[in-house]
Amino acid sequence: MDQGQGTGVPGRARAVAERPPSPRGRTVRVAVATAVAVLPLAAVLTVGSAAPLTPPLGPCSGPNCPSEWLPPNNGDFKGQDASITVFTGGDYLVAGRAAEAEGRIVTLGDFTIDKSEGGGAFNAGVVGVGSRVVPPNGSDFMTVGGNVTVQPGNSLLIGGSDSRVQAFGNLRYAGTLTGTVSIDPTGQAIKDPDAAAPYQSVLAQIEEVSACVGRAAATGTVAVTSSEATFTGDGTSAKQVFNVTGNLASPSGGQIGLVFANIPAGATVVVNMLSADPVINTYTGTGVPGDQTTEMRSKLMWNFPTSTAAQILGSAQFQGSVMAGNPAGTTTITMPGMNGRVYLAGNLVQNGSGGYEIHSYPFDGDLPDCEVTPSPSPTSPSPSPTSPTPTPTETTTSPAPTSPTPTPTSPTPTSPTPTTSSAVPTTPTTSPSSSSAAPTSHGPSSHGPSSHGPTGHHPGPTHGGGGGQLPSTGAGNAPVVLGLAGVGLLGLGALAVLAARRRGRHS
Repeated sequence: MDQGQGTGVPGRARAVAERPPSPRGRTVRVAVATAVAVLPLAAVLTVGSAAPLTPPLGPCSGPNCPSEWLPPNNGDFKGQDASITVFTGGDYLVAGRAAEAEGRIVTLGDFTIDKSEGGGAFNAGVVGVGSRVVPPNGSDFMTVGGNVTVQPGNSLLIGGSDSRVQAFGNLRYAGTLTGTVSIDPTGQAIKDPDAAAPYQSVLAQIEEVSACVGRAAATGTVAVTSSEATFTGDGTSAKQVFNVTGNLASPSGGQIGLVFANIPAGATVVVNMLSADPVINTYTGTGVPGDQTTEMRSKLMWNFPTSTAAQILGSAQFQGSVMAGNPAGTTTITMPGMNGRVYLAGNLVQNGSGGYEIHSYPFDGDLPDCEVTPSPSPTSPSPSPTSPTPTPTETTTSPAPTSPTPTPTSPTPTSPTPTTSSAVPTTPTTSPSSSSAAPTSHGPSSHGPSSHGPTGHHPGPTHGGGGGQLPSTGAGNAPVVLGLAGVGLLGLGALAVLAARRRGRHS
């Protein structure tokens, strides 16, 4: 096992993969493990229906949720969130020059950093520019059910600080740890063969909910031109559903604008991408207060129920959460900013041409729900399911474009095809000020913990954090803490530890 050298960032401790926790560490671990074990139990209670997601998915949870969610910024921490920001049932590959992922990260497969053009740092849990809402101190900032592989020239940084306090948490992993990993004290790298076990119910929930939502009947229509996609709602339903059977891109695969019309205030908006290899390529989303998708973000869900190879790319601070229900699928995200939850039953490839990030923002929407067929019993027969019949709305083409510039110039995206090993995606041509071309590489394809690692290494310049384009404004609602999840979250909140006042170098 090669743990490499530390990064020289003041206050960081080099992770020791096999080091047993101290007596204090064991106490914290037991408390956190108890809370984590309870959280997924809440998810089990909702499997089979959608409606609101329950912690550890969806809304912010824990006693220190912020009263408002500010645009991506680099100010002092605004609160703590015990819910999961990024979940993958398969592997998670960081490629290109992707820079950061904020909040709690859970991947049941392998986690690999293999950045191109000389590599560089990848910040996890705490980022330089984001919502600045961090996981609770002493909790598991990152959980990996397989191997953690940080290729030479790359590094993984967990934790950080603002001008007042330190945010620190653990890396819990089941397989091997290879490469340079730095964890802010008193976080630890904890080898745990059962790291993924508490989250199997979360995976089941994501599969069930994504499939359920994907079967919902459309309440509105989608019209796609060469420069814009317009989603027109029915003006009354509290759950606005749009079913897209093609791509949200120009005919040549370039970027287009996204516009929503006739959506009631406070409605949950679901966009079901129903093809096998859908592409969203857009410049819509700035995160600036008053931006339409910023105001919709906390109740906007992009759902990929059956996709095997999905791509979300462009030059935006993309707003809304993403769910993908196919455990054999791979979702590639190539956006300067991804502002919402990312919940995938399959694999994730986080790519980018410079400083591309995932930011922690909650999903507070009330999703379409499905009627569940009870288990048969000797005294009562099982009723027939009455789930809604899918009625996808075909994407239509309108005449004259009406959306603003930029004029798309990108070629038709090439959808990645899952392979038997994790290949490194080619760095895309996307930049925050230009049209975006899809990565031509393939992401990992195995589901669940695996023994394979990425093949090949492409060096690249060191990343210094930061973001593509700023910012976004929060539209999150009040935190929701339900049932057993609340009990576990109180345990997490009790673990908050006041740390030394200093500033880290996450930027």
